[in-house]
Amino acid sequence: MHVTEELISWYNANKRDLPWRHTTDAYTIWLSEIILQQTRVEQGLPYFYRFLEKYPTVADFAAAPEDDILKLWQGLGYYSRGRNMLKTAIQVQQEYGGIFPTAYNQLIKLKGVGEYTAAAIASFSVNEARAVLDGNVFRVLARYLGISEAIDTTTGKKIFQRAAADFLNTENPAAHNQAMMELGALVCKPKNPACGTCPIKLGCYAFLHNATTALPVKSKKVKIRERYFNYFLIAEDDRILINKRGEGDIWANMYDLPLIETTHPTTVDELLSMPQTLKTFSSNLIISKILPTTKHILTHQHLSIRFIVLAEKPHVMDKNWVFIEVENLKKMALPKPIFIFLDNFLN
Repeated sequence: MHVTEELISWYNANKRDLPWRHTTDAYTIWLSEIILQQTRVEQGLPYFYRFLEKYPTVADFAAAPEDDILKLWQGLGYYSRGRNMLKTAIQVQQEYGGIFPTAYNQLIKLKGVGEYTAAAIASFSVNEARAVLDGNVFRVLARYLGISEAIDTTTGKKIFQRAAADFLNTENPAAHNQAMMELGALVCKPKNPACGTCPIKLGCYAFLHNATTALPVKSKKVKIRERYFNYFLIAEDDRILINKRGEGDIWANMYDLPLIETTHPTTVDELLSMPQTLKTFSSNLIISKILPTTKHILTHQHLSIRFIVLAEKPHVMDKNWVFIEVENLKKMALPKPIFIFLDNFLN
């Protein structure tokens, strides 16, 4: 039996029962693929069900306000995925009459759909012979074939793309791609891979040469940006002051609180004496409460977040600030640390 047939046989016997594996509908598959990017299945599954229930067709998705999409996405992270999904749905509605394309060459032109997603949708919906390359597949190929080129280089990506295409079972690309990803998720894990249960270990370079910890190779370390957010909670009766975030930064178009960002940790006295603070608030600002600084970790950014509760309103209002009723907060798309703070503080 050819190695890829052994792999598919293992997959059929061991695969997880996931809802998107019971359909060839390109829209449903697209929903699952975008939601599961950089997200564990257990975390993404409830979101998949919620999105599919609220937007059963691409036309429903395309008609949704962005605020509603971001609210439904709340807590999942990487919010640009949600915004791009709306753009994709509108594009499909306008260019394809609401029928989600299934051909790789059409899919790759959609907003937010890269090579991996286009290959996944094309192979899973119509069995197009396109090899998928996600983190799991990179790892399986690197270890099985003994590829030592770094996966995060231009040369490395080309090598892996060729290797994935050569390794693809073109008779059954959908099952092959699912099997490769499932093997990486369940067996060929980043740490402590379960080589003993691997169906293709006897042909695996890393297994035979005790090299599972050395492969795959990455050349770059992620550069982390440290940021310091000082949020102000300003309440008036049953209303609080919120801020609509703009484009071009994390949490784009979502809602948080009035914010002063500093380049380094500051004391409260230093913060209150800054020109930006003095421009917005009176010089004898009355503070009700200062909460301890907390950390919020993103892939490329570490946020140090401090919440300061004020007993007075600003005398200069930013154009993106508005007072809203507390009861309306539940309808708004809030970044996770803001949602947690307000949920604890107001309840």
